[in-house]
Amino acid sequence: MISIDDIKNKIKSGATVRSIIEDALAKIEAAKEFNAVISTLRDRALQRADEIDQRLKNNEDVGILAGIPFIAKDNFLAFGAKTTAASNMLKNFEAPYQATAIEKLEAAGAILVAKSNLDAFAHGGSTENSDFGATKNPHNPKCVPGGSSGGSAAAVALGLVPFALGTDTGGSIRQPASFCGVVGIKPTYGAVSRYGVIAMASSTDTIGPLASCVEDAALVFDVIAGRDERDSTTLKKPESFYPIIADRPKKIGIIKEYLNGGVQPEVAKSVMTQAEKLKAAGYAVEEVSLPSVSLGLAVYYIVVPAEISSNFQRYDGIKFGHSAEERGDLQELYGQSRDQGFNAENKRRILIGTYVLSSGYIDAYYRKAQTVRTKLINEFTDAFKKYDALIGPVAPTTAFRLGENVNDPLQMYLADIMTVSASLAGLPAFSVPAGKDQANMPIGLQIIGAQQSDAQLFSLAKQIEELNRG
Repeated sequence: MISIDDIKNKIKSGATVRSIIEDALAKIEAAKEFNAVISTLRDRALQRADEIDQRLKNNEDVGILAGIPFIAKDNFLAFGAKTTAASNMLKNFEAPYQATAIEKLEAAGAILVAKSNLDAFAHGGSTENSDFGATKNPHNPKCVPGGSSGGSAAAVALGLVPFALGTDTGGSIRQPASFCGVVGIKPTYGAVSRYGVIAMASSTDTIGPLASCVEDAALVFDVIAGRDERDSTTLKKPESFYPIIADRPKKIGIIKEYLNGGVQPEVAKSVMTQAEKLKAAGYAVEEVSLPSVSLGLAVYYIVVPAEISSNFQRYDGIKFGHSAEERGDLQELYGQSRDQGFNAENKRRILIGTYVLSSGYIDAYYRKAQTVRTKLINEFTDAFKKYDALIGPVAPTTAFRLGENVNDPLQMYLADIMTVSASLAGLPAFSVPAGKDQANMPIGLQIIGAQQSDAQLFSLAKQIEELNRG
């Protein structure tokens, strides 16, 4: 893997930005077998590189990320390539504007070089649901990279770029970060604008970086975080996340329910090893019970499909997206376009959401799920009155084999069992590399904080990173 500092040092030593971008594009081409990337923005990226080179010659201010190549998940609207969301529904969609996160990174001098693979519309946990083919894990090509931001995680792990953007609705940054051995940041809900990112579930969608180290993730997050008048859910950035200056947490709770049966022994052992390291470093670490987290997965797969059902009404074959060639009446056009454009997992989630919102079932499912969601939020709130941060596994296992869970949706959904609760509560939650299993596959440690405690979590994540370098 490479870091932002690695590239900055090359530029300081005389390398042109154009050569940096050409090198990144060459690495992407050489790693095609992993299918981490859907498209490259070669022409636009090289044009921007030449512009920055010229500005450097003129001694102009070029931004804190000048010349740094990055990759964005292909559900971010961006110029220079199609925005497909890895779905046949949008395979020819040209973005009419760019996402706020992309605009902020470009203003800081960063250069978008490619769009990464994902589960179509971010519906999945393995990147096997992509209509452009599955992505392979860099540590073992026979395994999944996780999902839905699997392409972004794999790209960083492969060393194609120092950081990539992903989206996390229920674990889609943290789980692939864990499976690929990189740092993954799911910030407080609303910390980063969702404007220009294809919506999945509006009450839990978050934007964050995947990076080779905590410091790079903090730097990127510092650039993209903050208010955006085009997204009313965004929060004012309370402080700088880079350099990492916040006071570190003093008391940490290990979530008891995340270490019960069903967790791969090596994953559980890794969490306890991290806890012992933190104790040795002077932290108070003890077990804490959050009874409702065991219900988080059931709540998530009611609330999120309901929001998907609502958000995906716009894909009708008329406004934009795939439109069926054989057209009968209006209803037939809707039906044929959606049947051809959406894959099986998209349809499954839309149908579940439509069902739980339908007359006669909304009280039995959706409203009860929201009641339990509130109970879950209250349990986290009470826990953070006593603890500065919570830790546990990111996923119950390390990366599973390609094809292993494709025909078992329930087993696939269980991969999210330890990440969805933080999403439902809108909490910041990070994945930090924490060792490997006997098959040499990465294990991630999840750290969770109270809302808007992102800076504190960066400090803790940095400490964990340093302890593991030990």
